[in-house]
Amino acid sequence: MTVLRPTLRALRGLGGLRTRLVVAFVLIALVSGVTATALAYRESRSAVLERKQDAVQTEFRNRVEQAVADFDVPADEVSLSAFAGRIADGLGDDTLVVARYRTLTAASDRSADRTRITPDLLKRVQNHNGMSFQRVEWRGSPYLAVGTPVTLDATDPGTPGAPSGLEVFAVTSLQAELDATTGVADAVRDGILPVVLLAAVLGLLAAGTVLRPVRELGRATRRHAAGDYTSRVRVRGRDELAQLARDFNKAASALEASIDELRAQDERAKRFVADVSHELRTPLAAMTMVATVLDEDASSLPPDTAHAARTVSAETGRLARLVDDLMEMSRFDSGAARLNLAGTDLADAVRATLSLRNWTDRVETVLPPGITARIDRRRVDVIVANLVGNALRHGAPPVTVTLSAGPAGDSAGPAGDTVTVEVADRGPGLPAEALDHVFDRFYKADAARTRSEGSGLGTAIALENARLHGGTVEAANRPGGGAVFTLRLPRHPAPEENP
Repeated sequence: MTVLRPTLRALRGLGGLRTRLVVAFVLIALVSGVTATALAYRESRSAVLERKQDAVQTEFRNRVEQAVADFDVPADEVSLSAFAGRIADGLGDDTLVVARYRTLTAASDRSADRTRITPDLLKRVQNHNGMSFQRVEWRGSPYLAVGTPVTLDATDPGTPGAPSGLEVFAVTSLQAELDATTGVADAVRDGILPVVLLAAVLGLLAAGTVLRPVRELGRATRRHAAGDYTSRVRVRGRDELAQLARDFNKAASALEASIDELRAQDERAKRFVADVSHELRTPLAAMTMVATVLDEDASSLPPDTAHAARTVSAETGRLARLVDDLMEMSRFDSGAARLNLAGTDLADAVRATLSLRNWTDRVETVLPPGITARIDRRRVDVIVANLVGNALRHGAPPVTVTLSAGPAGDSAGPAGDTVTVEVADRGPGLPAEALDHVFDRFYKADAARTRSEGSGLGTAIALENARLHGGTVEAANRPGGGAVFTLRLPRHPAPEENP
């Protein structure tokens, strides 16, 4: 488990799912191949060495039995050497035979190194009175050392009998067997590369099978995010991915039905507002005229009647402005709003807005000359009037209007591609929760302002007029206190924005 965790973390750190699947297949094939090589080498080595070991012991026992028949004890060095030579003649040229009789030692090859017969093997032969063997490493090569005591009164030198004091050892090379097992391991190892390549191909095929529905699901999800709620995923098979596709299609159908219902409700609401606003305009016009007459004659009326007349006049005017704002929003919603673009000096346009509403003395301005843009002057007048009016009603003096060209904070001058109008005040600023909703329709940050002069549509209308130009309006709080509304407009709107 501790080995798998870093491997899984490494896989998750790779790129796409296709890459991870292919790498996983290759790793499985590689681990399987290495494991198979190790097992094959171990098993083949053990089998070959055991077969060699059994064959050497059997042949050695037979040779000792044959040689003992012609050997007499006590022995001298010459007879002991001849005895070792007779045993070695039948065991191969690369086999060394060493015979020990009490204090005498003789070997079939006098120049051979006898250290391959270890003290441990000597001790085991002496103590067990039977054949023993040991694998030894000498000068980087493997050898098998076999030893047995000889009992002259037994037919089988491996069976217990009266000790004769004679011990015989044979040392033979295992290099050929080691080379054979190494060849088997090399053959298995050479087969790993094709297996890994095959695993990579299988991984690609499996990845394609798994990822095809995932890619289709991703494309359908992106189309949904772009507003195409009719997109569906083709269902293939009955596996988990097919079930996921079916669930996605069900969710998409439910979402499409909900969206259609919401759109229908929204259209009905917009049509209702437009119809009501249109129907109210005619009676409101008559009411406004009557209210104006009453307001003008209020000074000649009794005090209570005069107050009632002025209240009716004020509320009628407020209702008329609300209906006008609703009509304007209905034109935006229906796509009927149009721009009437013309080259305009922005400084002159802002001054005209302030002068028309008698705000010139209440507002500080920074209006550098020479900043022009193609705008719908009436709509920009509405934007600036709404922003300045809000600052005067809900902020604190001084209220400042600043005109500049280029992005906000940029001193690009008249050559900039964007014109910016900032309206700032020194009031308490906007509450944090109001910043995200200040452009919502009928939203008022202060519940106590529900009966204020505004309709709650001013900032929404300002934003829609800015968007119609391809611009925007943003709201923020000044670091030193107060709110700031920033209008940004392109100096040359795209052609499609001027139908």
